[in-house]
Amino acid sequence: MNLLNLCCWLFLCLLAGCQSGGQEQDTRSTKATKPQGAPTRKDTSAIMKEEITDFDTLAQQLDEEGLVRLQDVDPSLIVDLRYSTTDNFTGMDVYGPFDEAFLQPEPAEMLARANQFLKESRPGHTLYVYDAVRPRSVQRILWDTLDMPIDKKDNYVADPDLGSIHNFGAAVDLTIAGPDKKPVDMGTDFDYFGELAYPIHEERMLQEGRLTQVQLDNRRLLRDVMTRAGFTTINSEWWHFNAMSRSEAAKRYGIVE
Repeated sequence: MNLLNLCCWLFLCLLAGCQSGGQEQDTRSTKATKPQGAPTRKDTSAIMKEEITDFDTLAQQLDEEGLVRLQDVDPSLIVDLRYSTTDNFTGMDVYGPFDEAFLQPEPAEMLARANQFLKESRPGHTLYVYDAVRPRSVQRILWDTLDMPIDKKDNYVADPDLGSIHNFGAAVDLTIAGPDKKPVDMGTDFDYFGELAYPIHEERMLQEGRLTQVQLDNRRLLRDVMTRAGFTTINSEWWHFNAMSRSEAAKRYGIVE
């Protein structure tokens, strides 16, 4: 190899090495913009498109599985499914065209009895249902959307892997409507995630002036008629009532996916 060829060869080697080093540096720089172990969150729009129940046929499915429409059991019940609107903590209509409330037959009859107790105690008033059976696909949307640490999230939304009592059709979210058919004042709206909604803190909230006596009396009335009918309460939501435990619901009913 003559001197000219040798120089050309050395120059080409140096050029190739520089290009290779530059490409490696670019790759390292790109990876550095994606921290290792960074938390990820499901795209709820993708969930709604790919995982959610077919709500066009959900009512038919629930009929076939033996659940009953609440207004077939008691036509005076008011149903306002908040997850079939954007007026809920997700900001999304997660039920689509589905806007009817269903429960298993026994919980539905219990609810009708509670409504009768209410009418006897407060004529002109009726129970006002926000949510009843809830497919587990919706439970996943609520779980993924709620932006709080895992150890606190379960206070408000049950882990879909375990299943909510709602998913079995044995829990109901509701309030009371007055003679004007509008919800009475309970101190917070449905799905208020804070201690002001906690039944266990109500006395303190009253003493601190954060709840009024009227608001507390309304909550107590709701709890009275529901527990007389056989429902139980939870500590963190004044609007949520269970017809039975999750283990009992799992023994008796299939989960609605």
